[in-house]
Amino acid sequence: MQFIQSNIWLILIAVTSGLMLLWSFVGNRLRGVKEADCVAALQMINHKDAVVLDVRENEEFKAGHLLNAKQIPLGKLRERIGELERYREKPVVVVCRSGQRSATACALLGREGFAQVYNLAGGIMAWQKANLPLEK
Repeated sequence: MQFIQSNIWLILIAVTSGLMLLWSFVGNRLRGVKEADCVAALQMINHKDAVVLDVRENEEFKAGHLLNAKQIPLGKLRERIGELERYREKPVVVVCRSGQRSATACALLGREGFAQVYNLAGGIMAWQKANLPLEK
């Protein structure tokens, strides 16, 4: 008991970091976000005519993006969601730098009735690591 009282802050930090790590593994599943790795995303793009939605900012997008990607920054997605209406029945692969912003966008699109929304796991960083092409 003395150990716990003496080290309460360290114990709280350890518990908090453990909960954050756990959330990173199950949080997207709880929010209903489906993930696709690079191979699955490429197959959806090539064989199911999936739309690629890039939710990064303009500068990031200009530095390199997936071919034919449609860019709507995450901060403007809610107000510009009407631009995606014609893709409501198609698979949508959502991309950002690492997969965090795109997961938020996937959750938003899911709430708006888009049923086939997939987060690119690992984002552009995973795409580049797999040596897949980017357009500038």
